[in-house]
Amino acid sequence: MPRRRVRGRVLAALALCAALAPGLLPAAGAHAVPQSAPRADGKPVIQLSAKEAGKGGSLTVTGRGWRPKALLTLLICGQNMIGGSNSCANGDGRATTTDAHGAFRRKLPVAEPPKPCPCVVHVATVTGAAAAADAPFTVAGHPVAPLPRETTGGRLAVLAQPRLAGSSGLLTWFGAPAQRELTVTVGNLGPAPARDPVFRVGTSHGVFAPKWEEQQWRGTIPAGKKAQIRLPVELPAGAHGDYLVSLAYGGRTLVEQPWGVGRPWGVTLFWVLLCVVIPTAVFRIGMALVDRVRPHRTDRTRRRSTGRGHATGRPPGTRTRTKDRTAHDGSTDGPGTPGDSGGLPWFTPDTAPSTTTSTERPTSKGSA
Repeated sequence: MPRRRVRGRVLAALALCAALAPGLLPAAGAHAVPQSAPRADGKPVIQLSAKEAGKGGSLTVTGRGWRPKALLTLLICGQNMIGGSNSCANGDGRATTTDAHGAFRRKLPVAEPPKPCPCVVHVATVTGAAAAADAPFTVAGHPVAPLPRETTGGRLAVLAQPRLAGSSGLLTWFGAPAQRELTVTVGNLGPAPARDPVFRVGTSHGVFAPKWEEQQWRGTIPAGKKAQIRLPVELPAGAHGDYLVSLAYGGRTLVEQPWGVGRPWGVTLFWVLLCVVIPTAVFRIGMALVDRVRPHRTDRTRRRSTGRGHATGRPPGTRTRTKDRTAHDGSTDGPGTPGDSGGLPWFTPDTAPSTTTSTERPTSKGSA
C-alpha cells in the first residue's frame, strides 16, 4: 500500500476523533460531576459519587456546610421523602459525625426503600438545630410511580419557626409523661380553604423512626391566609434524652423541632431509698423474730435459784447457810456438848470461839 494512502487514512482518523471529542467529553464528565451543587444561601449540601446504583452496591456521600461535630443520619428514601422517614430504608441507613469544619464523607449501602421512586438520599441532623439536605438518586430495578397527589382542600406551609410551649412539673421529675404544646404558624398556599385539617404529629428518639399520631385541628384556613396551630405532644412515661418532634400534613413533613427531656431523677432517688429501707426493715423483722423464738435463759435460772427460798419464806442465800450449819451441828467430833462442832470450817483451832460464849446451845425444855 502506498505511503500516501496510509498517511491519508491516519489523518482522516485523527480528524474524526477531533470532531467527536467535544461530544464525548461532556458525557463522560456528567458521571463525575456531583449530583448536588453547593447552595449560595449557606444551607448544608451533599454530593453523591453516583446518580444510580442497584441494590447491594454502595455510594459515597460527601457534604459540607453542616454544624461542626454534628451527628447525621444518611437514608435512601422513596417518593422524594414526601411521607417522612416512613418512606425510607431505615434499617440500611448510616450515621456519621461532621468534622471541625462541618464536612463529612461516608459510604452508604444501596437499599430499596419501602416506597417507589423517585428516590432521594436524605441527610439530616439527629440532635441540636434541625437541618436536612436531599439529593436525587435512582435505585436500579426499584419500581417507579408518580408522586401522590394532594387530596386535601388546601396546601399548607410553615411560615415561622415552631416552638414547644410548656414546662415540666414535679410529677415529671418522678417519671410522669412529659407534655408540651407544639405551636406552628402555617399559611394556606392553595386555591381552596383548608377546613379542619388533620395533622400527623410524630416523636422520635435518636436514629429511630418517629411514632405518628393523627390530630385534627378545628378551624378553617382560607386560601392565602395564615393561622396559628397548637397541637399537644406527649412522650411515654420515664422518657428522657434528645427527641425530635415532627409535624406532617398531606403526606409531607412540614417541620421538625428538637426537644431535650431531662432525666427523671426522682425515680432514681426512689429506688435508692427503696434499696436502703427494705433491707433495714427485713433486718429489724428478723431480729424481732429471733428475740421471740430464742429461750430466755436468764429468767429460767432466776426462777430455779429463788424457788426454794420463796417456798420456805426465807430470803435467798439463807438456805445454804442453814444447811451448812445443820450439817455441822449434827457432828459429835470435838469438845462441847453433843451435836456441837468444836470449830467451824473457816476457823483454825487457835481462833475458834469458845463453846461457853458463842457456841453454847440453850437447853431444850424438859432436859435435866
